[in-house]
Amino acid sequence: MRKFSIRFVLWVLTLVALGASFAGIQQTTASNRAARPESLREGAAASVPPSRVALYASVGEQLTQYGVDIASATLVPQSSVILPAYVQEGWLHPSGRYLYVAWSNRGTAEAKTSGEKSGVTTFAVDSTGALHPHGADIALISRPIFITGDITGTHILVGYNIPSGIAVYSIAPDGMLSAEVKPQGALDAGVYGHQVRVMPSNRGVIFVTRGNKPANGKSEDPGALKIMGYHDGVLSMRSSVAPGGGFGFQPRHLDFHPSKPWVFLSLEAQNKLEVYQLSNGDSLSANPLFVKDTVADPANIHSTQAASTVHVHPNGRFVYVGNRAEDTEDFQGTPVSSGGENTIAVFRIDPATGEPTLIQNAPTQGFHPRTFSIDPSGRLLVVGNQDPLHVRDGNTVRTVLPGLTVFRVQDDGKLAFVSKSDVDTKGKLLYWVMFVKLR
Repeated sequence: MRKFSIRFVLWVLTLVALGASFAGIQQTTASNRAARPESLREGAAASVPPSRVALYASVGEQLTQYGVDIASATLVPQSSVILPAYVQEGWLHPSGRYLYVAWSNRGTAEAKTSGEKSGVTTFAVDSTGALHPHGADIALISRPIFITGDITGTHILVGYNIPSGIAVYSIAPDGMLSAEVKPQGALDAGVYGHQVRVMPSNRGVIFVTRGNKPANGKSEDPGALKIMGYHDGVLSMRSSVAPGGGFGFQPRHLDFHPSKPWVFLSLEAQNKLEVYQLSNGDSLSANPLFVKDTVADPANIHSTQAASTVHVHPNGRFVYVGNRAEDTEDFQGTPVSSGGENTIAVFRIDPATGEPTLIQNAPTQGFHPRTFSIDPSGRLLVVGNQDPLHVRDGNTVRTVLPGLTVFRVQDDGKLAFVSKSDVDTKGKLLYWVMFVKLR
């Protein structure tokens, strides 16, 4: 009887201790939840950050995979693959299993001696981010300046700049590319296509045609956004959005808000960010809702100043635009930078109206930031500074090399510089960068 009593007392004490521990766990969990950044709290637009990501960056025909440590904001080169010609753009399949990379030698010395070649290569992506050739390449008729896929991952869309146009190819269940899908009727492809994007509804496509500035006695080619219907890979012409008839309107890239019907568009020559309204999932407003300057000093624009790509943050609260400039002047017989903005412009988005407000112009520590990418968790932003350029350093001259600049994205959307890794491109271009989430 005494043994039973002792056991009973011990059992009661154990229950009390467990109850206290459980209460402590609840309190700790509540405290952790309250301490989490706003972008990661329950109900926010951003999801819990993925545990592993990779970064791909191209130099000429070489595509390098970098391992990424989000916590320390570091990049470590892992492996490389060589494409048949210069990398242009890539797109990751929604499954995360396949990466499609567009390439071309148009405009290179090789094209002059051996003939032009352009195409798309399919890679299988393993769990480490390494790339493995997957099926045969497909040949394209011209330089693929942009490549993307539809929402269901059943087709890729290729945008050509010269001559301007779009091609659609089917993706088989095993990820391999197959037959081209012909459009329904003739398509108005505008002048100098620069980007093609499928609308989130998967029922429409926007083909961004930049046009061309007047040059060498040639008049301006107007720009436009070509709106097309889209169904199971088949394109059909809908309308053309070209404020002012497309003159003084040179759109380059766009991105969609993750949850609101807003489209953010960069204007290359005008150094502007515009916002358009999406309607019914497959149409676009004829005029922008808002127009904003991307540079810090719009009254002091250098001749080469131009906006580049645009990306909306995964949480939908911020939008980022690249600014490029490479003006030079002579210094002791060497062309050196004469100023201009090489920055990432950071805008805060009004959640009710979509109006962007410029809050920062973060220097990229390099020249010609053609592309940049935000990691899927929204915590890092990496810029590809494309070109080298000489700069004055007192009475001497030094060379700023191309490279990858890493920023940490702060809770208020602003960018905090972490590091820049110089890349010896050996005269080629650091042309494209993209984060991907690994499976």
